[in-house]
Amino acid sequence: MSVVAIIPARYGSTRLPGKPLANIGGKPMIQHVYESASKARELDRVLVATDDRRIEKAVKSFGGEVMMTAKRHRSGTDRLAEVARKIRADWLVNVQGDLPFIHADTIARAVRPMRRDRTIPMATVCTPIYDESEWRNPNVVKVLTDRAGFALYFSRAPIPFVRNGVIDPRGKKTARAKRHLFGYRHLGLYVYRRDFLLKFARLEPTELERIESLEQLRALQNGYRIYVAEVDERSIEVDTLADLKKAERYLKSRLN
Repeated sequence: MSVVAIIPARYGSTRLPGKPLANIGGKPMIQHVYESASKARELDRVLVATDDRRIEKAVKSFGGEVMMTAKRHRSGTDRLAEVARKIRADWLVNVQGDLPFIHADTIARAVRPMRRDRTIPMATVCTPIYDESEWRNPNVVKVLTDRAGFALYFSRAPIPFVRNGVIDPRGKKTARAKRHLFGYRHLGLYVYRRDFLLKFARLEPTELERIESLEQLRALQNGYRIYVAEVDERSIEVDTLADLKKAERYLKSRLN
C-alpha cells in the first residue's frame, strides 16, 4: 500500500508573501520541509505541488520532485486532490509547507492509525499546549478529541473553556504546581485515503469552515471522522514574520 507525501506550496500567502521561499539558515523554507518529510520511512514518495514557477525552480534546484498545478484552487487540499488524480497512491499525506522542521516520527504516527484501521478516512496530529499565550493565539489552531482519539472540534479560539479549576482537555486533572496543560495544538499534517480525499475535495465549504477558516471543519460538519494522534512535536509553524525569526533561532539552537 503506497503512501505519498505532497507539500502544497503557493507564493501568495496573506500574512507572509513568498513564504515557501523565505530564507531559513541559507535554504528556502520549502527545502527544509521537503528534506524533513523525506526522512519518514513510511513515505514512498515526496513531492511539492505548486502553481508558481519560482517555487518550481527552487524545488528543482535542490533536486526535489515538483508538480505544477492549476491556479484556481481554493485550498491546499484541492491542490492535493489534483495531484492525487494524476499519481498512484493508496494514502496521501498533506505536509503543510509552513512546517520546516516536521519530525519523521510525527508523519509516522499520523500514518499508522490509517494502516491499522482502513475505515478511518482521514487522520492528523496534535501536541500539548503548556503556554497560555500560545493557547490564546488565533494563529494557533486548537483541537478537542473524544476518548477514542477522534476530533470533536477544531478552533482558533482557546478551547476548552475552563470554568472551574485546571482540567486536562482529555478529562484528567492536572497538577498546577508543574506544567498547566491548556489544550492541544493542531499541526498542519493530514493523511487521507485516496478515495476520501477526492470525495472531500468535491464538497462545498461549510459554514463552520468559513467562520474559522479551517477546512478540516468541512469534514466534521459533513459527518466524517478525523483521527488525531498525539505527538511530541515542538517544532515551528511559520505563518508570520515573527514565526520566521523564531524558526531561524530554532535552527541555530539545533546546530549549536
